[in-house]
Amino acid sequence: MRGCFFKYFCTQIPQMPAPKDLYCNSLTSYSRYQTRTVKVGNVLIGGGNPIVVQSMTTTDTMDTLKTVEQSIRMIEAGCQLVRITAPSIKEAENLLNIKNELRKRGYTAPLVADIHFTPNAAEVAARIVEKVRVNPGNYADRKKFENIEYTDLSYEAELERIRERFTPLVKICKEHGTAMRIGTNHGSLSDRIMSRYGDTPLGMVESALEFVRICQENDFREIVLSMKASNTLIMVQAYRLLIKKMHEEGMNYPLHLGVTEAGEGEDGRIKSAVGIGTLLEDGIGDTVRVSLTEDPEFEIPVAKALVERYNTRTEKQTPIPAIESYLVNPYEHNRRNTREVQNIGGHKVPVVIASLNNKSEISAANFFSLGYNYSATLDKWNIADQACDYIYTGNTPVNFKTPGTLGIIYDYTAWNAHKTEERRYPLLTNEEYLSAKEKSSVLNFISTTLTQLSPSFIEKLKADTTAVLIITTANEHGMAEQRSMFASLMNNSCQTPVIIKRTYQGMDENRFQLHASTDTGALLIDGLGDGILIEVGGIAPKTINATAFGILQAARTRISKTEYISCPSCGRTLFDLQETTAKIRNRTSHLKGIKIGIMGCIVNGPGEMADADYGYVGTGVGKITLYKGKEVVKRNVASENALDELIDLIRQHGDWVEAEPVGQE
Repeated sequence: MRGCFFKYFCTQIPQMPAPKDLYCNSLTSYSRYQTRTVKVGNVLIGGGNPIVVQSMTTTDTMDTLKTVEQSIRMIEAGCQLVRITAPSIKEAENLLNIKNELRKRGYTAPLVADIHFTPNAAEVAARIVEKVRVNPGNYADRKKFENIEYTDLSYEAELERIRERFTPLVKICKEHGTAMRIGTNHGSLSDRIMSRYGDTPLGMVESALEFVRICQENDFREIVLSMKASNTLIMVQAYRLLIKKMHEEGMNYPLHLGVTEAGEGEDGRIKSAVGIGTLLEDGIGDTVRVSLTEDPEFEIPVAKALVERYNTRTEKQTPIPAIESYLVNPYEHNRRNTREVQNIGGHKVPVVIASLNNKSEISAANFFSLGYNYSATLDKWNIADQACDYIYTGNTPVNFKTPGTLGIIYDYTAWNAHKTEERRYPLLTNEEYLSAKEKSSVLNFISTTLTQLSPSFIEKLKADTTAVLIITTANEHGMAEQRSMFASLMNNSCQTPVIIKRTYQGMDENRFQLHASTDTGALLIDGLGDGILIEVGGIAPKTINATAFGILQAARTRISKTEYISCPSCGRTLFDLQETTAKIRNRTSHLKGIKIGIMGCIVNGPGEMADADYGYVGTGVGKITLYKGKEVVKRNVASENALDELIDLIRQHGDWVEAEPVGQE
């Protein structure tokens, strides 16, 4: 049944959807996707209201004062909804004490009870707080990773069982004016959903809609929906598919956006921006939670920085002609077909081009921050995993021997003086490309904008096996303008590789990372782009280069380092996530391409880390269970030995390599 249902639904998704059948209002003109308004205490979500920012406490819910104090720090940082875990009835009952203390201190932010596995706790909490969050994957099911064959009749019987279990909560919410978030997580889909729909965005959507339909049967519509995943591709596809399915069933519920288990530091921020930002760029999303393995008050500035640029987007964007035909399937990742030019395009991973064109003089030392270290003693270059593929220097010459894997890009006029040197390539303007009598015989970069992308120019590109486009934009809605350029190339069957270029000024490091991740990640998510070039004033080249690689990794297009799928912690967490993540990172960060899930409890265990290669999960006080994929390998390992045991597990499966000694050339 699973295969035929998934096959049937896929045939219903147009492989080349017309813009009017898409998941957003427009591919080129920014506007908010309109949803119904849901009232959560004194906060309105959806319906054109400003995007709401929220987070979740990490304290023990039974510790009233600690939870109150942390909630206050979150609220004062800008948190508009405070979510608190309620794993059992006693925690659910204590929400009243927390709420009363907050109100006594003058804080009116609505509270949300986070529920997993415990319907009785949800029913208690719904009488106290302004909103409850339930996970349809574990509200009425227990995950055993079983594949079950269902007939239509037996599946309907399962839905009736869920209806009986879930309806009491719906009625309580309706009676008490309590809103509900039905929050699907990719990793915690029930065995029932997995057996019928597979481990897919469609399974995520149907998991939520089964519960929504029960709500509607009871005339309850104070619902917010979410489709979270640690894999940004799956997360984006699931939200888009949810909108499509809601359209078909006459629904328009508000959407809560988040990338679950994004991690910590710059990795967590970049990954969150790639996933959340891709949807925000298309006007999708009514409330946002950024999930970082950090104290929750530090999540709020990140979420605010992500959403604030859309407050004036409509007024600032320069009009972009509508896309009449869009040859991208937004519900399934497929990379745009391009020809291979040197190491760009085709089946090659996207390249990173670093920029040093603001330097009046360039030495080997300038390359150190870009992944290349030169040893004068050994007369050799050491190349890091995150070494850029090309360096653009404008008119500034590079008068020393460069690594054999690195290409140098000059402006066309300067290239003429260096064209006989190895791996030196020109960057031509649109006009230079059309008029130049001499170009590189192997690789030419051409900078162009939407207005310059004329039919005659595209025809010339189609016949040129050396051409690589660098597309630029100054539009406030630059992602959409560059998307339009890709559409023009695809509609004209032009397979020229494309580098996505973005230029920023006047922003700090954090804002730069979020904006660049959103703007380029949104295109990469849809398989558009064969490389990226980011220029920004006032930010160190090392940071820009690391951000570029981070974006490619977050968009699942080029893996260059270990990835940590780390939950943001909550009152269920059984160890210090920040400290533990730092220890694991310190021992394993050299393992290129390995994904390690670090989960504080079994709720965020084998399911939530579905995308991880190895898992480190708290299953009791001082006890860790280790996973290979979704399979338990060792249970109840003492926490003081668990990291060594994890490394042994990685070694046993052939994924371990020894780290090079620091300072080795």
